Formats: sequence, structure tokens, C-alpha cells
Amino acid sequence: MRPVTRRKFLHQVPVALSAASLVTGCSPTAEAAETAGPGGPVVISTWQHGLAANEAAWEVLQGGGNALDAAEAGVKVTEADPTVSTVGLGGRPDRDGIVTLDAAIMDGAGDCGSVMALQDILHPISVARRVMDNTPHVMLAGEGARQFALAEGFPTTNLLTEDSKQEWEQWKRDNPGYRPPINVENHDTIGLLALDAQGRLAAACTTSGAAYKYHGRVGDSPIVGAGLYADNEVGAATATGWGEAVVRACGSFLVVELMRQGHSPTEACRMAVERVIAKNPDYREIQVGFIALAKDGTTGGYCIHPNFDYAVYTAAEGNRMVVPDSKLTSDE
Repeated sequence: MRPVTRRKFLHQVPVALSAASLVTGCSPTAEAAETAGPGGPVVISTWQHGLAANEAAWEVLQGGGNALDAAEAGVKVTEADPTVSTVGLGGRPDRDGIVTLDAAIMDGAGDCGSVMALQDILHPISVARRVMDNTPHVMLAGEGARQFALAEGFPTTNLLTEDSKQEWEQWKRDNPGYRPPINVENHDTIGLLALDAQGRLAAACTTSGAAYKYHGRVGDSPIVGAGLYADNEVGAATATGWGEAVVRACGSFLVVELMRQGHSPTEACRMAVERVIAKNPDYREIQVGFIALAKDGTTGGYCIHPNFDYAVYTAAEGNRMVVPDSKLTSDE
């Protein structure tokens, strides 16, 4: 029998209280209605590959599922797509030719799980979910994360596709320098935010990281508060781009806190980009973009350079791409 973790115990408390309310004749319906978000369901995710991820997440929400399940289901589509060379299967390897994956997941109540530098596992987001659900921890890294995944029954997969291997071998021959150019190899993240019909928020982020990174490098994606953050009282945010720059600004947490102060999702993303610029003197050489989802269902995004886009799925407008404003124009 698996031991009950502190997190599971805390989850059982409201269930017990709800059962007690039935005995005393008190209904939780009114309280639940007060916390329901008027704007849900909504799904928003980074880049063109977010369209397919949104479809999977939307199917969960339309079937009555919760935001956390939707977020996980959505990004799993991208993890399994070998044509997306910056996430999961087919992701570009590090400079040693090894594909290492990072992922994190978080719900609006504050529960979260993360894995870093994980090898040989197709769906790191689901391993992160197991860390959240089945352990007292938030983060597992490297070989420890891999051992945990195997113990949880995840099969091993060769993540290095032939196309990615050939690109890596060409990179070694050309040796163009370490940091990849913006908006080319740095489409390194699928970040997805979901709001369900009950007003619950969740965020998921998964990546193979910067192409040809040093072995063991970890960016912002699996770091709660940097690559993603969710709070049912306010909203959720996720980041994409050069992870080191996002980490320096605690970017996604900053976006949510700016929304807490009353700023719209777009304005909060803009102000976070400005903070990133202030913390990174080389900002003209990197790309960072944020997307945000407020608890009322409004969305927004902002980036340093042009050519970042994101996908939004709502009942009113369907699944569509959005091109946000950027701090720098292409002719600056």
C-alpha cells in the first residue's frame, strides 16, 4: 500500500468536510458557485504547436474534466510529436548528443511537480504530475527522476530521432557558437494554461531545452515561478525563450503578481518583459515571451522581439493564433 503523503492528506480534508456538510444539511453549492470563473473554459499555449495541444486540452474541458488534467493532456500531444524539435520526442540533444527533458505542472491551489534533465522518458509532464501527486516533493532531477519514472511504470523511449541526430552532427562540424539564434532553435517550450468551467486554473510546461546546451543545463521551464505559475485567486502565466533570462526575473510569478495588482494579462506580460530586459543587458540577442490567463478568462501575451505567437481556444472564437506586441520591432 502506498503511504499517504502530506499533500494527499491535505486534499482529503476538504472531502471530509464536504461529507460532513451533507450530514448537517449544509450544501456546498453556493460556495462553489462563488468561486466559478465566468470566463471558462479557456486554453492558451505557446507557438504554432500550441494549436494541437489546445485541441487535446479542450476535449478534456468539454468533457467536464478539470484544468489540471487538461493541461497535462494538451502538452503530451507536443511531447509525442517528432516534428517538434524542441520538445520531447525528436527534441534537439545537448552538445554531447543526449536528449534531456524538463517539465513542470501546477494547479491554481498551489500543488506542483517538476522533473529536470530527465532521459529516456517520452512524457516528462506526466512524470512531473506523479511527483506532484505521489511524493512529498516538488522537484526530482537527473538519474533520480529517471529512477522514479521507471518505478512508476513509465516505459523507456529513444528520444533522439534520426533528423535531430543529423542536425546535431552538422552543428558539431560547423561549431557556430554556443547560443542558438532567437526564434529559430529557441522555440524550446510548449507552455499551456487552462481555465475550466469551475474556475480552476492550471499550467503545464515541457521542453527539451536549448539546443546543444551543456549537459545538465536546466532552463526556466521546470522551475515553478519562472517557467510557469498558477493561482486560482488571480490567474496563470508561462514563459518561452531563453530560460536563463526568465529565471533572473522570476518571470511567470511576476506576471501573476502584476495581474494581482490589477493589470490586465497583456499589460502584466509587457511589464514582465521590461523586467527581463532590465535584468539582461544582452536582451537584443535573446527572445523571451510570456502568455497569461486571468481568472475571468481574459488572455494576453508580450515578447521582446517579433515573431512570437500563441494559440487561444475559447467557445466563442474557437482555436486561433494570436501575434502579440513586442518590445523591439524588427527594424530596431
